[in-house]
Amino acid sequence: MALIFSRNSMQKSWLAAQVAAFNSSVSGVVDEGASYLQLKQTNEKLVAQNKDLMKQVYGKDASKIPIFRKVHDTVGGGQIFTFVSGEIVYNSINRKDNYFTINRGKRDGVTTKMGVMAPNGIAGIVINTTDSYSLVQSVLSMSKIKINAALKNTGYFGTLTWSGENSRIMHLNEIPKYVPLKIGDTVQTDGKSSLFPQGKTIGTIAGYKVDSKTGYWDISVELTEKMGTLSTIYVVKNLKKAEVQKIQDTLQATIDRE
Repeated sequence: MALIFSRNSMQKSWLAAQVAAFNSSVSGVVDEGASYLQLKQTNEKLVAQNKDLMKQVYGKDASKIPIFRKVHDTVGGGQIFTFVSGEIVYNSINRKDNYFTINRGKRDGVTTKMGVMAPNGIAGIVINTTDSYSLVQSVLSMSKIKINAALKNTGYFGTLTWSGENSRIMHLNEIPKYVPLKIGDTVQTDGKSSLFPQGKTIGTIAGYKVDSKTGYWDISVELTEKMGTLSTIYVVKNLKKAEVQKIQDTLQATIDRE
């Protein structure tokens, strides 16, 4: 067929007309289907993010760990977590203390002081709830929020805070200056709080210097999650939180008696 059309101008014209007509008809279908294709691509992206999230937290395939199922985290010292997925309906990143609102609340089992993770990092802590929505204080807050974080390579841990200067950079402190560091090293959750499972990636080392006031490293951490474009979140529920808090309270009671 290709040989015939290459030798016959009339047939060439006919073929060109057919192609033009086909293209014209397809363009309408493409326009109507564009939103569907975009939705499909978005869904595929979320599935991939979910899979990556569960791999980072548990080192397993997400298809084997449903997002709403109770999971025993052997990496995190036997703590048990469930995750509630949701979407951000309002977000800020340019204030001294930043907040975002999510479309999950008390009806979904969300309560205050729960950690909120993102597909590629951590996002904040729940500070207020209604039946259907929750207010979350972002990790991009200069006051009232400190995150326990550790160096993946060495296990040394410290406190992660935000200086208010750059929405992509937080600072890890309290790491002794004799601890070896390298640009690009991974910083992750350390599992020593009830907010987040151990081993969730937070970011990578972008720079470091010795703090002249404390004598410890001041480590710049570039967040793996872009907070300004964040849409999907996962609220973390620690099913052992009350039990852990109870035993910690006995320590305070002992100190008070002394």
